[in-house]
Amino acid sequence: QVQLVESGGGLVQAGGSLRLSCAASGRTVSSSAMGWFRQAPGKEREFVAAINWSGVNTYYADSVKGRFTISRDNAKNTVYLQMNSLKPEDTAVYYCAASAYYRGDFPPGGYDYWGQGTQVTVSS
Repeated sequence: QVQLVESGGGLVQAGGSLRLSCAASGRTVSSSAMGWFRQAPGKEREFVAAINWSGVNTYYADSVKGRFTISRDNAKNTVYLQMNSLKPEDTAVYYCAASAYYRGDFPPGGYDYWGQGTQVTVSS
């Protein structure tokens, strides 16, 4: 089993930055594909960014491309989401996810483990 704990959320003004962290415990995720998702009030959860096991391949939703950066430190069993130029529409609960065994870009069957989420609120 893998436990994922997100941190780094908070309240920020539009144009500001936040860095989210997702720390994994239970077992290593250094060989696992991981991703970030978000869910705004009244909306479905949506994909934000994904990263393969090595960190070489990254993918982003069009809405965050050029503003957000996903990265990972396998030695620390942690994945990050650097969010710059934040907009009010980025307000959501942000979730970290990990695959149990898939090392590639996007797990075919989806992610197996999910964190509890961290709130990001961007004021205008």
